[in-house]
Amino acid sequence: MIAGGFGGATGDMMMHSLDTVKTRQQGAPSVLKYSTMGDAYTTIFREEGFRRGLYGGVAPAFMGSLPGTMIFFGTYEYSKRHLLDMGCPDAAAYLIGGLVGDLFASVIYVPSEVLKTRLQLQGRYNNPYFKSGYNYRGTIDATRTIIRTEGFPALFYGYKATIMRDLPFSALQFAFYEEFQKWAKSYQNSRDIGICLEILTGGAAGGLAGVITCPLDVVKTRIQTQVRTEPGPTISTSSITPSATPAAPVTNLSSNPPHHTTVTATALSANTAQQQHRKISTSSPSTTPPPKPGTTVKLNTNSIYKGLGLIYRTEGIQGWFRGVGPRMVWTSVQSGTMLVLYQSILKKFEAWWPREAEDDALN
Repeated sequence: MIAGGFGGATGDMMMHSLDTVKTRQQGAPSVLKYSTMGDAYTTIFREEGFRRGLYGGVAPAFMGSLPGTMIFFGTYEYSKRHLLDMGCPDAAAYLIGGLVGDLFASVIYVPSEVLKTRLQLQGRYNNPYFKSGYNYRGTIDATRTIIRTEGFPALFYGYKATIMRDLPFSALQFAFYEEFQKWAKSYQNSRDIGICLEILTGGAAGGLAGVITCPLDVVKTRIQTQVRTEPGPTISTSSITPSATPAAPVTNLSSNPPHHTTVTATALSANTAQQQHRKISTSSPSTTPPPKPGTTVKLNTNSIYKGLGLIYRTEGIQGWFRGVGPRMVWTSVQSGTMLVLYQSILKKFEAWWPREAEDDALN
């Protein structure tokens, strides 16, 4: 648990800026501003800086990463070894161990994912360059605001989507890793495969699993970054836009008698409330017709399958793979770093406690 927690937290912190780039590409209303990884990096750094721009949301990321990976590795190793002792096939043991480990860790890291993702998408406080739909001063303010305006369950928005992304990701990552390790040990004819092959096997496992699960990551990001607030019974005329309401009733509001004004405002409120319940929204939680080319949709649903369908219908297959480049690089480097540190620390522990290492070898 110590080795896994330290390795996982180090990998996450190293690659946080790339994770921010991926989040912007997946969740930004327009994909044109962050169209490529290089453009996104330079644009975010130039407009918002390093700490609140590229490293926005790093505090909740760390608070979830360290205990989350400790729980994951402890559960993964216990489940894997127990299944192998029972005679379970190796590949199945690795897959099930990854699934169980991620399931237990999810209680810790899902709330941190919600906070991290929103702060990454928002960027700096009072950001004049990018409108995310919310404006938090920091992690504590984000937590309080989300609970006050959306309720405590909002911290677990996208829980099912996160599970649906991370369970297969972890299962695939560790299944690939264990198999790649076998190939490397067979190639080297030794248990010690060297630092280069350690990095390569870990990076390849994480990158391959990251690409395969990218569509689920896109849905998870969209669900966690959308704000859910119930529309009120009435609306102010200042919030009515030409795209949402007919021009004539708005123009005549001030000239109609009082009872006409009330009827018109009520009708407009009902019309706007009906539009706010539409399943597709492309900017803030209310408004607008289907997205134009180069824009993304926000999903007014918690369903992974509905989310995948909406994205495919409005953005095509490329919508499923928004941010696949930075996700592949991020999962490769993060996985390589985490697993190399994990193995290195375990070897140190074996050197400090050789008797326990011998007992494990006999078992």
